[in-house]
Amino acid sequence: MLTRSSTELVRQRNSVLVLAALRRHGALSHTEISDFTGLSSATISAITADLEKGEVIEKSEQQAASGRGRPRVQFRPRRDCGYLIVVIISSDGVQYSLVDYAGTLIDRFSEERSHDPHGAARFADAVGEGLERLLSRSRLSRTKIKLISLSSKGLVSSDDAVLLWSPIFGSERIDFEAALRASWQAKIILDNETLLVAAALGAREDAGNPDGLRSLAALSLGHSIGLGIVRNAGPAEREISAPNFGHMLHVANGGLCRCGSRGCIEAYAGFYAILRMAFEVPDDTIPAKFVPVGELDKIAARARQGHRMSAFAFRQAGVALGNGLSRLLSLTERMPVAITGPGTRYYDLLRPGIEEGLAQSHMVRMQGMPELRVVFDEPLLVFEGHLNRALSVIDGDIVQAGFHI
Repeated sequence: MLTRSSTELVRQRNSVLVLAALRRHGALSHTEISDFTGLSSATISAITADLEKGEVIEKSEQQAASGRGRPRVQFRPRRDCGYLIVVIISSDGVQYSLVDYAGTLIDRFSEERSHDPHGAARFADAVGEGLERLLSRSRLSRTKIKLISLSSKGLVSSDDAVLLWSPIFGSERIDFEAALRASWQAKIILDNETLLVAAALGAREDAGNPDGLRSLAALSLGHSIGLGIVRNAGPAEREISAPNFGHMLHVANGGLCRCGSRGCIEAYAGFYAILRMAFEVPDDTIPAKFVPVGELDKIAARARQGHRMSAFAFRQAGVALGNGLSRLLSLTERMPVAITGPGTRYYDLLRPGIEEGLAQSHMVRMQGMPELRVVFDEPLLVFEGHLNRALSVIDGDIVQAGFHI
């Protein structure tokens, strides 16, 4: 019995490796799959035969450019094997996307977030209505949806799909599993948005670096402050985390934060904090729940024209971010920091403060500044992170179910 179980686990692990290779590199030949996975030719033949029979992958033939010789046989994921719904929750809206098993975007729409006084309960219902609308537009059978992947800024319980705290709803918990389970057989998962950004950046780094993944951090700037970290944990292994960076202490008994605490990094670096400081509003003023980017653009324009308090607001925001990063790097390891989010449009105003805050650290003074890079396509990174995580979950479920889900 032990041998049979062990053999089955090995078969499942190898099948997931094959699916991961096809997802990462596109259509591959038998030999290419073997090269990318390190599996023997016989193992590849057995796995691809099973996956093809289970209608998980499909085979195509490509004629040689010369027109002579045997056609080249390639395998790729079968698009209609199953479908994924991605739900991205932001401060001012919700985006719904329908994706097939090959990772192709089929449909997408966005809705403004309702500021309903009933809060979290009504929002969960609104997400359910959005999912129904997406399904109706697609005309797919509900059973074809294999997974619903949601993301939000804040604290999440990934195991239970529960939003524990968010900039939008504060401490009002939203149990998406409980809210959606009655209507959907699909698996439901929830992730921190900046964790997905870090995961996507890590995948890009891994693909473009012949020596493999380096550790890196993703710092998201906007209405709230998020951080994701991806670390190399061995061959093809990654550790991805999203520490509660925005709510780390920056100044004891300092400015009031949206979380209800005082002195958080976000209370100095979030959009509402920059607005508050630029207009010299007392730092114990209750933070605005949402600040339009246009308002920050006006402050930034004044700062670039030499307005003292506007420039000071951005510089102090940068110092808070730099101090927080210096603590992070002192506790972990030296790594590049990718700066993302809508706040990147003000990076020229933030950078002097970030470097000032970092330079106050003994570690930075000894080892020099970490690499700081600006990555402007955060929405795409969030979506990539969803696809990488969710499709790998579907792969595992398919394999564990014996290719019949």
